[in-house]
Amino acid sequence: MKPSSDEALRLREEADLVCTSAQVNESIQRVAKELTRDLSTHYPLFVVVMRGGVYFAGQLMAYLDFPLELEYVHATRYGEQTAGRDIDWRITPPSSVEGRDVVLIDDILDAGITLAAIRDRIAAMGAASCRCAVLAEKILPQPKPLRAEYVGVEVPNRFVFGCGMDAKGHWRNLPAIYAMKGT
Repeated sequence: MKPSSDEALRLREEADLVCTSAQVNESIQRVAKELTRDLSTHYPLFVVVMRGGVYFAGQLMAYLDFPLELEYVHATRYGEQTAGRDIDWRITPPSSVEGRDVVLIDDILDAGITLAAIRDRIAAMGAASCRCAVLAEKILPQPKPLRAEYVGVEVPNRFVFGCGMDAKGHWRNLPAIYAMKGT
């Protein structure tokens, strides 16, 4: 169940600021430069992981001055919950990944289970390469099943929201990153 407007406002008011909007913007510009350096001559296929990756992809595109194609995939372990579960494939990767240099664009690399499943499926579909670009990477004590080649910012091991990441279905639109109280 989604919180009411008052509950959503309370979530934000009680949250801790993790990354300012200036820090987020600076990191997005840096990632764009890295992607340009590595892929500007490859005509890559960018695959946005819905819904969280939309914010990052939209901001990132403004700084990419080379031809690319854009697609999306929708797989989630969280939905509107704060704990992960089994992967729910809502939209599978497009067949256009075959033979292409693919860049997965997502909001956060948390435990890495969802992003690894997407990457593995794209590899099995015949992509020439598959790299991951995430706005945020959560610092965890345990190893992850994949490494993102492009990371905007590192965030603490807390439930974070803003910049595409939600708090119980709200606040994906915030230009800064916050951590929920008590996480």
